[in-house]
Amino acid sequence: MEVYEAVQRRKSVRAYEPTPIPEGIMEKVLEAARVSPSAKNLQPWHFILVTDPEKRKALSKGVYAKFVHEAPIVIVACGDEKASPKWYAVDTSIALQSMVLTATGEGLGTCWVGSFDEDGVRKLLSIPDHLRVVALLPIGYPRDKIDLTRAINHAMRKRKTLKQIVSQEKYGVEYR
Repeated sequence: MEVYEAVQRRKSVRAYEPTPIPEGIMEKVLEAARVSPSAKNLQPWHFILVTDPEKRKALSKGVYAKFVHEAPIVIVACGDEKASPKWYAVDTSIALQSMVLTATGEGLGTCWVGSFDEDGVRKLLSIPDHLRVVALLPIGYPRDKIDLTRAINHAMRKRKTLKQIVSQEKYGVEYR
């Protein structure tokens, strides 16, 4: 799958098959994060792969994260606030997006999750103080399920056009 096709196909998956992810595919997803760009090439990230069912269930406590435990792997993305105080969140997010697109290209589903209790996640996974939890990324093979929330959101909130989100040369000047 070409990159642009992965960008177009990517969607937030909230139901997963229990099928394990082959090690080679998971390593490819992680390698995509490893080679991602970062400010000053500091690479201020650390990713914790959570496969333990009880820990995955504990990570599902967020209001909008009830489905997280279904994924065979949940990646807890952390940014090193000490190494890169200004850019750890941006850099870690870039690496996460590289993982999302690579996973999509491999037929996997993901959902970027920001609904979590950071202190609870820190305690659960023994995350040191210099790392901040940026996001949870459940990853696995999508399970066919009608996602009413997604269907309603997409029906009510269509994607904006380029003219709505892009200006030419300065804000408010119509694109093209």
